[in-house]
Amino acid sequence: MSAMLENFRNHGNGRQATRKATGRGRGDRPRKGPWPSGLYGPVAPTLSRLSPRVFFVLVTLPLLLLTVDASAQEPFYKGKTMTIIVGTKAGDVYDLYARAIAQYLPKHIPGNPNIIAQNVTGAGSLIAANHVYNLGKPDGLTIGAIFPALYFDQLSARPEVKFDWTKFNWLGSPVVSNHFMYMRSDTPYKTIDDVRNAKEPPKCGSTGTASTGYYMPKLVEELIGAKFNIITGYQAGGDVDLAAERGEIVCRSFTITAYFAREPFFTWRKKGFVHEIFQTGKKRDPRLPNVPNVYELMNTYKTSEAGRRLATVILAAGNVGRPYVTPPGVPADRLKLLRDAFTKTMNDPEFKAEAVKRKLELHPVSGEELEALAKEVIDTPPEVVARMQKLLGK
Repeated sequence: MSAMLENFRNHGNGRQATRKATGRGRGDRPRKGPWPSGLYGPVAPTLSRLSPRVFFVLVTLPLLLLTVDASAQEPFYKGKTMTIIVGTKAGDVYDLYARAIAQYLPKHIPGNPNIIAQNVTGAGSLIAANHVYNLGKPDGLTIGAIFPALYFDQLSARPEVKFDWTKFNWLGSPVVSNHFMYMRSDTPYKTIDDVRNAKEPPKCGSTGTASTGYYMPKLVEELIGAKFNIITGYQAGGDVDLAAERGEIVCRSFTITAYFAREPFFTWRKKGFVHEIFQTGKKRDPRLPNVPNVYELMNTYKTSEAGRRLATVILAAGNVGRPYVTPPGVPADRLKLLRDAFTKTMNDPEFKAEAVKRKLELHPVSGEELEALAKEVIDTPPEVVARMQKLLGK
């Protein structure tokens, strides 16, 4: 194309040079009759004398430019399939959120891509996080739904961690997650005081060290002296609950949202199978009005200032909620598009109605807020990190 345009310029320059040499201008030649008609109407005498190659360029160039412009306007996501990598088993509350978002997010992304959910389980979603960070292409087609406390593992320098928490691209979270602990009601542990005074600590179940089921009992141990025997290695939260039914364990810490969202907890509460020992959040959840929160316990048992700083770092995971991330390197304009689409989805009346139907709470956190939180927790002072490593057994 560039060669054709150069030929056209050379042709025009030659014509101008001829006029200068002969002294004859464009107006010196008499006009003859009506100008010949061309593809776009009457054609001036000058155009009628152009070579076929130049005439071809003039005719096709506008069409070519229109085609190029139309191609440039084509949305990147049109005809594409996106994947949400979910760090838990199908049917878990994490999975329920991801599938609801996968259903409504496409309508807010230009091009309306298809979105599927893929479950990659294990190690408290650490495997999923490594997968997204290292195997996901930076094209905006891979999203991760991962646990909010994985920064513990990075701060603890676990060799299994293959990511940098601050380099994930944060899209947002549908909910802020406060936590609690349930205890089987047929045990002698009726209150947190019973746990503190017990000769044998209760057995709690957990999927991994980045799971609430692990770090929350450990935090309470550090803050007020209650002891728990934590059994790790369960693949997902549902497996821990089955273990509780079988009597393998008697307690578990996880989100209040999940506790009021699905079975077996509806039936458990109705039958009195479990009761609640403590909760996080600076205010008691209205659904758990008689359950003390961690801040109240710290006041009651005179927790040290160092312990309170440790609590601040660990409880920050609740503010991260249930985060959605992309791999590093996604172009800035595409990241903005995804963040905007996530925010629009959270405010979509149809999505909100679906969340109510599925008993999924919505207290959204923006991607920008999560990005700031990620940097804040990774900048934790070394002395607090050392206490956290001790708490987690690192």
